[in-house]
Amino acid sequence: MLKWAQKLGMIALLFILWEVLSRSGVWNKHLFPGPVEVVHTLIAMVRDGQLGGATLRSLGRLTHAYLMSVGIGVPLGLCIARLSFFRNAVKPVVMGLQALPSICWLPLALLWFGLNDRAILFVVVMGSVLGIAIATEDAVNGLDPQLARVARTLGVRGPRFYFGVLLPGALPGIVTGLKLGWSFAWRALLAGELLFVSGGLGQLLTMGRELMDVSQVMAVMLAIILIGITVDRVLFQTVETRLRRRWGLTASV
Repeated sequence: MLKWAQKLGMIALLFILWEVLSRSGVWNKHLFPGPVEVVHTLIAMVRDGQLGGATLRSLGRLTHAYLMSVGIGVPLGLCIARLSFFRNAVKPVVMGLQALPSICWLPLALLWFGLNDRAILFVVVMGSVLGIAIATEDAVNGLDPQLARVARTLGVRGPRFYFGVLLPGALPGIVTGLKLGWSFAWRALLAGELLFVSGGLGQLLTMGRELMDVSQVMAVMLAIILIGITVDRVLFQTVETRLRRRWGLTASV
């Protein structure tokens, strides 16, 4: 209860400071609207369906690209952790590409695929797949050696070892990597949608800028933050917490 009170208190304080700054006259009110005006704009965008349609388009793209990233990243991380060729030859390439911000892939994506969804999907995949692969490798390498030794002693090998011991044992770390990959994918998606007509949340931000409607820009930013927090708290944190309790990594309540 105290925890929630502190969180709500901090949010209320931020909104009060925002409103005070908006009314202080330091900035033009047109360029720095207060939270009341921004929330009114947000509600209006929800009512006319503009925000809902854009959110569905963005989340549809994100789901598609993220599933591709998981489908590539988890096996790649597993190979890097278990096969010497991937560890010696592929891992340095993965680590090098990971240092490249995902938005840097966009010019190449536009040249390869043109101004369409495939360019955004490519940027999102490149933004998240490498992080997922690296996290999966760390999770597999962090498997309790005693568990692997017991499995070998009992003659558990091949697919039974991978699917019955290795992956379940590394699952909490893999889920943490999937959460990280989702946050990378979300950022890459919005960066990609900002640059051309996409029908998503990024395009709403661009429209707000072109119309000099700062209230709309802030309303969409607020919606992006709320969606990000909701997915993180409701989906990933719930799964992560349950897995850690089941695996005995945290105390059950």
